[in-house]
Amino acid sequence: MNVFHACHPLDVRQYDTQRLRDAFLVENLMEPYRIHATYAHYDRFIVGGAVPVDAPLELESYPEILKADYFLERRELGVIHVGGGPGTVLADGESFDLEKLDGLYVGKGTKLVAFVSRNPDDPARFFLASAPAHATHPNVRLTAAEATPVAMGAVETANQRTIYKYIHAEGLASCQLVMGLTV
Repeated sequence: MNVFHACHPLDVRQYDTQRLRDAFLVENLMEPYRIHATYAHYDRFIVGGAVPVDAPLELESYPEILKADYFLERRELGVIHVGGGPGTVLADGESFDLEKLDGLYVGKGTKLVAFVSRNPDDPARFFLASAPAHATHPNVRLTAAEATPVAMGAVETANQRTIYKYIHAEGLASCQLVMGLTV
């Protein structure tokens, strides 16, 4: 897991382009056969990507960073299937089939999380977001059709977009994780 340390705002003013990239740019998030994760000391947030191909990829505990026996011992996880063929997320024996743009909330206390592609010739791509959690909420799958769309911007200002809300205050319950997708 990569780790981004907090940077003082006055120091950041002195950074050149390469130093800014080193401090803030998350690269290579979606690499076949791997789970990539980056821990940011800003809010102890983790962003990641999982691309299983021909075998399940299990989310490891990263004990040197998280100081936990398993990844979700004190955290919650949001997953959005962002590309490729159909996939499955396994969470403590539960199986959640996800098509492109489907989402999943996985609650604190879930010990085993694994990602599976159902077609190795077109592997699923899972975007991951995780934050600390103080309470346990149930694991819930949300289809793309069930996500809450919010239209924003305009063509005239070159910022027309739709934000699809998956995990938010009026939707799926979470401790502090908020997750959506902009198209």
